[in-house]
Amino acid sequence: MPNRTYNVLFLCTGNSARSILAEALMNKLGEGRFHAYSAGSHPKGEVHPMAIALLNRMNFDTSFARSKGWEEFATAEAPQMDFVFTVCDDAAGETCPVWPGQPMTAHWGIPDPASIEGTDTEVSLAFSEAFRMLNSRIAAFTALPLDSIDRLSLQKRLTDIGSKHEAAS
Repeated sequence: MPNRTYNVLFLCTGNSARSILAEALMNKLGEGRFHAYSAGSHPKGEVHPMAIALLNRMNFDTSFARSKGWEEFATAEAPQMDFVFTVCDDAAGETCPVWPGQPMTAHWGIPDPASIEGTDTEVSLAFSEAFRMLNSRIAAFTALPLDSIDRLSLQKRLTDIGSKHEAAS
């Protein structure tokens, strides 16, 4: 199915920073081949202002950005996910809902820029680093030949993207 659009869900605990950045990046880098969403196990209810500021500086449309719970995507009415990625260690360790359609999953842990305490410059740098790491992983993912790779090989590559890019970061 070469013209298929894949749905991707990025999960984090608060859905205020990393998963929001990942959603924006996937929708841009995926160029219509992927449609990204984000959610949290315990959503903060608002997107971190530094995440919005960074996306604005990078010329991303931020009108999509809202902090929401993952249960929104675990219903029969929700878009069926093809891929679900956790981007924080807390969400990776939690019991996730059963996703309709049995999407492929992987953990792509990224340090939480929202947890950094320091000057505005230090916090901004942490957000930039999270953005850089996510950009690298999402670029590697979107380059995969999804239409011609078997499920087992694809699962290994998804896992490798998270672990290899952690070591390189």
